[in-house]
Amino acid sequence: MESMNKPDPTLETTKVKQPGHSDMAIGCVETSSIARGLETADAMLKAARVELLACNPTCPGKYIIMVGGSTSEVDASVTAGQRVASDTLVETTVIPRVHPQVIQAFTATTMPEEMAAVGMIETFSIVASVRAGDQAVKAAQVDLLEIRLARALGGKAYVLFTGEVSAVRAALDAGSLAARKNGLILGQTLIPAPHPDLLTKLL
Repeated sequence: MESMNKPDPTLETTKVKQPGHSDMAIGCVETSSIARGLETADAMLKAARVELLACNPTCPGKYIIMVGGSTSEVDASVTAGQRVASDTLVETTVIPRVHPQVIQAFTATTMPEEMAAVGMIETFSIVASVRAGDQAVKAAQVDLLEIRLARALGGKAYVLFTGEVSAVRAALDAGSLAARKNGLILGQTLIPAPHPDLLTKLL
């Protein structure tokens, strides 16, 4: 059958639209149901003047919605999403003035000239990694390399960044604190001088 040849959408790269302007808030709603997630996305877009940045299923059968706009509009959108998601709600967040590197990190397009230390924060939810990445890059002079959103990760997510050891350590502290909200952090690590062969596998 033709449908058997179609790719599994939960294994594809998450497509996050580049926002129309840089000084914006983003809101994320994650649900444990794909059907309810679709309904939630519709309600969020109807509740406020926001831009849809991402809207797709993720492993293992969850759904992520990300919207952007002014903080008040994003707040209203996420509140509406919480109501509709109801008992399927995994986690939500609103990030005012999101750091520009966060959006770039979804597509792993940031390529620093050199990589010193590497830090990683692993979380049980997509939303927790988005929040951790934003706080990490705001807290220290690091470059976000990637925010991997639950694709073929069993529903987990992680944020990866690089910089000097002291900066990566500060970013880990700030990002982990943000991810620890609701107990959704799984682990973190700092590699002071990663082997060159390892770096090729990270990017």
